[in-house]
Amino acid sequence: MKSLVVYASQSGNTKKLADAVYEALPGDKQICSLVDVPDSLAEFDLIAVGFWFQGGKPDMQTSQFLPKLAQKKIFFFATHGAAKGSPHAEQGMAAAKEMAAGAEVSGTFSCQGEVSPKVLETAAAKPQPPAWLQDGPSAKGHPDNNDLAELRQLLAEILSASD
Repeated sequence: MKSLVVYASQSGNTKKLADAVYEALPGDKQICSLVDVPDSLAEFDLIAVGFWFQGGKPDMQTSQFLPKLAQKKIFFFATHGAAKGSPHAEQGMAAAKEMAAGAEVSGTFSCQGEVSPKVLETAAAKPQPPAWLQDGPSAKGHPDNNDLAELRQLLAEILSASD
């Protein structure tokens, strides 16, 4: 199996997840940021795509990339300020799946990622602060070792099920 791990990371949170995904994948593999994606994706059996949430969906760079994944087997991983499993987190992952229409999504993982104080301040100053803002303070220190262990465990389960 040949795998590609691609990611967009604004603050380093999603990069931490990308590194954990890369380490957990067996066989021939490659990791790169979205700006360095190979021209052809045909040679990859699995593409793991990491992103951060922007406005309740994948960041703009990832949003432009996802439609290119039709007919590919993919795994999504993401970071966000919202609580894990919150409606905001679920809606963001659903948006990613819609953008990658035609792809086979083998699994998803998302967790909180620490939000900078400046972003928290800007979000709080909006006339209608985003719903995730109340969860922002609890994102401090994430992704942490527990998040990374959970991600690795999920990947192991997905990979063993596909053998």
